[in-house]
Amino acid sequence: MLPFYGAVMHITCSLRFRRICALTAVMCATTCLPATLLVACGAEHTAAEAPALPRGTPATPGAAGAPADAAGVAAGSAAIAAEMRGAHRTPGAADRDKYRHPVKTLAFFGFTPTMTVLDIGPGWRGQGLGYYTELLAPVLAKDGLYLATNREPPSSAPEPSTDHWTAYEGVRFDELLRAAPELYGKVQVIRVDYAAPKLNLDGKVDLVLMMREVHMMKNWGTLDAWLRESHRALKRNGILGIEEHRAAPGTDPAKCGQTGYLPEAWVIATVEGAGFKLVARSEINANPKDTRDHPKGAWTLPPQLALGEVDRDKYLAIGESDRMTLEFVKVAP
Repeated sequence: MLPFYGAVMHITCSLRFRRICALTAVMCATTCLPATLLVACGAEHTAAEAPALPRGTPATPGAAGAPADAAGVAAGSAAIAAEMRGAHRTPGAADRDKYRHPVKTLAFFGFTPTMTVLDIGPGWRGQGLGYYTELLAPVLAKDGLYLATNREPPSSAPEPSTDHWTAYEGVRFDELLRAAPELYGKVQVIRVDYAAPKLNLDGKVDLVLMMREVHMMKNWGTLDAWLRESHRALKRNGILGIEEHRAAPGTDPAKCGQTGYLPEAWVIATVEGAGFKLVARSEINANPKDTRDHPKGAWTLPPQLALGEVDRDKYLAIGESDRMTLEFVKVAP
């Protein structure tokens, strides 16, 4: 049975691997959209897409009597909300807040200002710092640590590009960090080869973020390597937070990945096969308007608007993509 859009649910996750996280999340579901599929990722939503688990609820019960850390999560949420109002943000970033829901998304992952957070692939296609970099780095500068992956600097100036994980994006990311040391002076950049990632962060990280990155890893053939490296980087019972464009149930990940979308059940099974356990799923970043059958995949929608002026108003009315939001815990040694 499909839940209704707009239903609000109070979630309290008492987990053995972290302390109680209390948040209010908007529970979004899916509506019956046309079954005709223009591309492999399709338009149809069904409740059978992922394991039988009510969306937005814990996947596993927590240990009774676990000490509460609601204050830490609340402090993190307040700090992120303050940074959202900052004048330092890249032009256009604030316009995306209504789609990205950063306060609720990070609270769902149990974010606190004292964590060590690894943000994988945070660059914004050469246009600016990563969406979450501008929010997390200033918050973590005092009592936590923000780590961001980036390429090694190239030996010569790269050609401008709006593609992700490029040398140009990497250069721009470094330049923008250096341009605002008062905000980003404590950011630690983890240099990686995106084709063969190695993090060398064994057991140092509380929270790993893969924010709309899993399709890139799938397309590059490096998802297993990223999951292995993230697992090694996390502390015992550390958290892996994933936000990803969501394909129709049962679609082929190899085909859908090329459009930016992936099936939720496939993502869950793949991550759990790498030594993680699903803790909770949320509809914080769901969008029932997204039919997922666009000519240029997820990039047809804002903020990329890959078709330019063609049907621009149509795609602006849809907004950013329909996305799964998943929390995993490291369970294997």
